[in-house]
Amino acid sequence: MSENAPTAIEATRRRLTEKQADTVDRLTVAAVRVLAREGYSGTTIRLVATEAGVGTATAYTYFSSKEHLISEVYWRRLVALPTPAESGEDPATRVVAVLREVSMLVADEPALAGAVSSALLGDDPDVRHLRLRIGKEIRRRLGDALGAPDPERLAALELLYSGALLQGGMGLLSYAQVADLLATCARRLLADPVTGG
Repeated sequence: MSENAPTAIEATRRRLTEKQADTVDRLTVAAVRVLAREGYSGTTIRLVATEAGVGTATAYTYFSSKEHLISEVYWRRLVALPTPAESGEDPATRVVAVLREVSMLVADEPALAGAVSSALLGDDPDVRHLRLRIGKEIRRRLGDALGAPDPERLAALELLYSGALLQGGMGLLSYAQVADLLATCARRLLADPVTGG
């Protein structure tokens, strides 16, 4: 992405005009407000559309389900994160910074955090598409932080991250605890003498 403004983010279903991009932006902002007020189970595309000031049919033009809409909110926040600057820090410190930043992305919004966990597990084709994009973006960030090709460690970090976020999404750990646990585990993984760290 050349810019981090929400309108610079390509929609997941099709290319948008400026007016359409504005509608999608309004829907994603409204989704967060409705989630905070109604919770995941009470959130519907109809309620989000009303909150955004658009028709329900218009909302369905852009989002196939509430899971798709909530996944889009997470995707937009993820790609809006600044790309970590190159630094002289060691790979473990860079990896921990990426894991902490990504794991804390929705930590201050419990309704959204829980909804994202549920939504991303959905089987809607648009959600599957976003799940792949999200996974690729996190993989790219972790790979850049590692600084050198290391497929085994990268796969282990991805597994570590997804498992930790599932724990947070289920409410077993707070997102602050998830971030701390990720930091500890990543440092151990990257210092493992068996794999050469």
